[in-house]
Amino acid sequence: MTSYIGALDQGTTSTRFIVFDRSGAVVSAAQREHRQIYPQPGWVEHDPEEIWGRSGEVVREALEKKGLSATALAAVGITNQRETTIVWDRRTGKPVTNAIVWQDVRVSPDVAEFSKSGGADRFRLKTGLPLSPYFSGLKIRWILQNIAGARKQAESGELLFGNIDTFLAWHLTGGPE
Repeated sequence: MTSYIGALDQGTTSTRFIVFDRSGAVVSAAQREHRQIYPQPGWVEHDPEEIWGRSGEVVREALEKKGLSATALAAVGITNQRETTIVWDRRTGKPVTNAIVWQDVRVSPDVAEFSKSGGADRFRLKTGLPLSPYFSGLKIRWILQNIAGARKQAESGELLFGNIDTFLAWHLTGGPE
């Protein structure tokens, strides 16, 4: 019988899985940190495959602590880093590069350039958001412009984009299969 709810909390520095019972009480939990990668000042990256691996580790550990199987879970929710950006190959599930973390400021020059005409609110009417290095749009653009072969793969429909929650949900629901 499915008596529990799982929460996969994929944060900026670690991944944890928490199992709750029907009353909302914590039954079990597990947590693992992942690497912070700083290729240049202001750049912050994560290895998406490490995050996916850590996700599996904490789910297994939290379930095993209480002798539970995955079938004991009625549902699993995901909370995540929001605007950390990943682009991956839809056939293999392999990222084309490390995830660009929400804190990363490598697209700040693009924000400044786009802001010259219309300011930071230039696209707010269409998108609801100001221009900012925080959001994914310019990070995706950076990947397509700077990672060899990425633009061609994207144009041929071979790549997928998502934030951490999308990447994890895609893998948890079968990925390339």
